[in-house]
Amino acid sequence: MENVRSVKLQSGNQDIRGSAVMLKERIDTDNINSTSSGSVQQTVKEREIHTGTRKKVLYEAVKRTFDVIGSALGMIVLSPVFLLISIMILAERTGKKVIYKQRRLGKNGKEIYIYKFRSMVEDADNVEKWLNPKQLKQYYKEYKVDNDPRVTRFGKFLRRTGLDELPQIVNIFKGELSIVGPRPIQEDELEYYGDKKALFLSIRPGLTGYWQVHCSNGSSYTNGTRQEMELYYVRNRGLLMDIKLCFGTFGAILKKFKRGQ
Repeated sequence: MENVRSVKLQSGNQDIRGSAVMLKERIDTDNINSTSSGSVQQTVKEREIHTGTRKKVLYEAVKRTFDVIGSALGMIVLSPVFLLISIMILAERTGKKVIYKQRRLGKNGKEIYIYKFRSMVEDADNVEKWLNPKQLKQYYKEYKVDNDPRVTRFGKFLRRTGLDELPQIVNIFKGELSIVGPRPIQEDELEYYGDKKALFLSIRPGLTGYWQVHCSNGSSYTNGTRQEMELYYVRNRGLLMDIKLCFGTFGAILKKFKRGQ
């Protein structure tokens, strides 16, 4: 009888040890599978990041190539237009300078100077002299003024057609601007971007962009729509969007000309 009990006890102990071994093996297997699954997910994520980085580098390289070629051709082909506009500006006798140079923020906040055909009187920076209190209030909020008295007669034509910004193809050739991008802003305007300042400044500003093409009279810093449009481009930029915005710029200029702005 005691022998039978001893055999049963030994058998029970073996069953317990066997179950423990099986449980340990199952836990080890689950850990291996979990580790393997985590490794696969990490590998997939790393590949996605690597692919995204490669696409971004390729996009920036192609974009810069188009910027250089486009601006170089523009300076050659448009040289007669540059000469004609220069003659018309001097003929107005509102100043001796043809090109207006203004300090702006470039990529990563670097200070740059953008070029424009002068469309205002030569001392236009003296805003207190030319603008009334209501206009000054608008200027300090939006950095632009409706029916600006500083704009010359020929300057109005240049602005309606966008021809005043043609000299910025020199900025594009130098690598300070791109053909498409957010508009280069003054340092004070950066405050409107809040905690998105670094994101906004992470790419080159542009001659034209999402805001210029899609903005309306109600688009402003005050209601936040301008910032939203500029940041939308920064987050979603790509070659297809750039091509669409280039073509859309002509339509935007035509609409602006019809409105007499």
